[in-house]
Amino acid sequence: MSDFAATYSIVAMDPATGEMGGAVQSHFFAVGHAVLWARAGVGVVATQSLINRQFGPDGLRLLGQGLNATETLAALLESDSGADYRQVGVLDHLGNSAAHTGTLCIREASHRRGPFFAAQANMMLHPGVPEAMETAFQETPGPLSERLIAALAAAEALGGDIRGKQSAALVLVRANGSPAVASDELVNLHVEDHPKPVEELTRLVSLYRGYQSLDAGDQAMERHDLDEAAHHYSCAHEALGANPEALFWHGIALLNSGKSADGLSRLRPLFERDPAWLELTLRLPASRLARLDADTEATLRAWRDSHAP
Repeated sequence: MSDFAATYSIVAMDPATGEMGGAVQSHFFAVGHAVLWARAGVGVVATQSLINRQFGPDGLRLLGQGLNATETLAALLESDSGADYRQVGVLDHLGNSAAHTGTLCIREASHRRGPFFAAQANMMLHPGVPEAMETAFQETPGPLSERLIAALAAAEALGGDIRGKQSAALVLVRANGSPAVASDELVNLHVEDHPKPVEELTRLVSLYRGYQSLDAGDQAMERHDLDEAAHHYSCAHEALGANPEALFWHGIALLNSGKSADGLSRLRPLFERDPAWLELTLRLPASRLARLDADTEATLRAWRDSHAP
């Protein structure tokens, strides 16, 4: 199956953190599902221009059989009669990269590649997009997700897709697979249809970081590590702002740490907006997820009774 997607994308790896993945933006609905393919311990493929979607699963299969990025790309192109219309970036789990821009891709179309990355773009408004993406990726500090988004933003700053913009995606997996397969996918975020997809993707990544902290707090609660839970919930509350889930669990962590006054101070506005959160609090001790001293429990029950219909 072929779709026409004027696109810019980047596949990349951070050897320091052991993360690899890709990011993409296009004037094409739900572009990430067509372009980006990643598997932990195997590699990443970006297939675009006149998309051959089969390059995704076939590329991952070949990488999984032990072919490197260059060998995988050669095998994909050799089997495809439409190779002149394709644009592909391939990254193996060791950070080797390969890229191809077919001679019939609509200009401006080109790519850049090097150790740990490949950036490719077609039907761009202006030339130089892959070069701008490379520079942004190499010079931006921080986590791989932020570096990939910086590459997208640099492409958009040059005008991006000549037709405009519509969707974007970011996918990250572990470069080395683990026995805990469920945790091998690190990030999988998609903006399917939006007037400013890169900006929206940036917002979603920020939210994702907050929910990561929330999840870490939940895991610490499960281990009954109250101090660690309080730390993670505090980070989640800071990242997610007024999100009631982050606010609630931060307050519960404070109660569990014996800081009842602080915990109740944070929770009371939430209880007043929605008494269901108060009822939930009173149910937590039975599941060993909250430790309420007698005074705190009495206060909570008094609040509930005073707000009863």
